[in-house]
Amino acid sequence: MEYLILTLLLFLGLLIYFKIADHYNIIDKPNERSSHTTITLRGGGVVYWLAAVLFLVFNHHSTDWLFFAGISLIALVGFYDDVKGVTPPVRLVIHLAAMTFVFIMNDVFGLFPWWAIVIGYILFVGIINAWNFMDGINGITGLYSLAVLAGLQYVNLKQIPFVNPALIWYPMVASAVFLFFNFRKKARCFAGDVGSVTIAFWVVTLMLFLMIKSQNLIWIGFMLVYGVDTVMTIFHRIFLRQNIFEAHRIHFYQILANGRKIPHRMVAVLYFVIQLLVSCCLIFLYPTMGWWIFTIPAALLTASYLLKFMFM
Repeated sequence: MEYLILTLLLFLGLLIYFKIADHYNIIDKPNERSSHTTITLRGGGVVYWLAAVLFLVFNHHSTDWLFFAGISLIALVGFYDDVKGVTPPVRLVIHLAAMTFVFIMNDVFGLFPWWAIVIGYILFVGIINAWNFMDGINGITGLYSLAVLAGLQYVNLKQIPFVNPALIWYPMVASAVFLFFNFRKKARCFAGDVGSVTIAFWVVTLMLFLMIKSQNLIWIGFMLVYGVDTVMTIFHRIFLRQNIFEAHRIHFYQILANGRKIPHRMVAVLYFVIQLLVSCCLIFLYPTMGWWIFTIPAALLTASYLLKFMFM
């Protein structure tokens, strides 16, 4: 019953937001770097913040306030970026502050040396921004987030209990609701920065819980497809002497969708399926193969990425 109520409330919340976004003209206008051609409502990813609010209402614990403070902070700057625009330094400071709340939840400052904490900030803030970079075609953010969350939930329920299962079910339901409006040939709404950074923050929070509980970093493989595309694209842009902080259209998924004219939803499903396969390898071969279950898929994905240059 809880999840039925959650679903209905999230649908209602999004429909109300559509009215607000339409009234205040919160829209995404196509430009030469866009993967879409029509004006579309922006900020539909606010559903993830709404899910966090409802999680706090239905499953409140003492440390949940830290999670909610962090996700609210990052959602606020994401939404403001959608409406007015935020400079990269301001965005970075807010992301670091939001991650600090999660680090406090996990007693990171008492468990790890300073250099490991610095690496943690770089890694997790990098993942949040990668999620934002990869949000460019219909369905990809919602589907990919479901793939990652499904892997985390399986491990949580069957192998290593590391968090209240509701903390994973809620963003999964939010992803399904968002996909109802976004996974279409002509999307009703886009996630916007508020959506991509908020779900990314939720995912890295869960990932940190799992890594600390299992004392193993191998679970970063649950984000391997996005990770390879993002890192390799950064290397490619550096080689081209481009500003890596400016918008572009040379991610592999953008080449497939825009260059090869493969339907957006098909490309999104491709990323979803590949990540599920990688996650299954991690889940069912852990811990027998050690880091090989990360290294081999990473090498195969990197080699596959190089096919991009044949399509450009």
